[in-house]
Amino acid sequence: MTTAAVILVLATFLACAVEAVEALTVVLAVGVTRGWRSPLIAAGAATLALAAIIVVFGPAIEQLPIDALRLVVGTLLLIFGLGWLRKAILRASGYKALRDEEALYKKEVEEARAAGHPVRGMDWYAFTLAFKGVFLEGLEVAFIVLTFGTSQHSIPLATLGAALALVLVAVVGALVHRPLSRVPENTMKFSVGLMLAAFGIFWSVEGTGIVWPGADLAILGILVFLALISFALVAVFRRMRERQTPATASGAGLGVR
Repeated sequence: MTTAAVILVLATFLACAVEAVEALTVVLAVGVTRGWRSPLIAAGAATLALAAIIVVFGPAIEQLPIDALRLVVGTLLLIFGLGWLRKAILRASGYKALRDEEALYKKEVEEARAAGHPVRGMDWYAFTLAFKGVFLEGLEVAFIVLTFGTSQHSIPLATLGAALALVLVAVVGALVHRPLSRVPENTMKFSVGLMLAAFGIFWSVEGTGIVWPGADLAILGILVFLALISFALVAVFRRMRERQTPATASGAGLGVR
């Protein structure tokens, strides 16, 4: 398996794991509060809808000329990856709160209880909530599978990484019946952001006709370069925050508003 293939599977696995953990929180909250039948049917329907999107659009995208495909897909992945990376850097430096799955789970439970008692038969409130949670979180995974898979002409490989993560999170969630709050979500988002941005740079440059020295091994060099910049930004933002905190505290002590 080539370097690009390994990173492809790892990136889709981590991205799907992050989104699956977030979707699991919604499904668990609805299932525990209103019963499991409707949310499980909804989760299955949403998964099938996402699979249909990949099956329908994958072959169509693969028909594009490879250089144009990599230029467009690389640019999209770069934008998408930098978005994940930006959020991860802000969270790691303390400028943005970390996602709290326990708190979100309690909020979903309260909202499900406030909606009233479930009706007999299909509970459409539970179905809609679970379907929306799984489908919306899964759209990002479908995008990653399509872009990675088509650019490498290996949609099955990208799908494998996503499927492994989905099965793992589903099994763990079924066993513990609790939100997976101990999953290092920001670290995983940081990693996925780096991988998406690295592939984005690699493919967009290849799409212009430029050949990277070392072929696929250049991806590792781009990853290291982006990681060093990201860690440096986290360090700088942490220092900025530490300097701002004493100033804010002293201002509050002096009655400054």
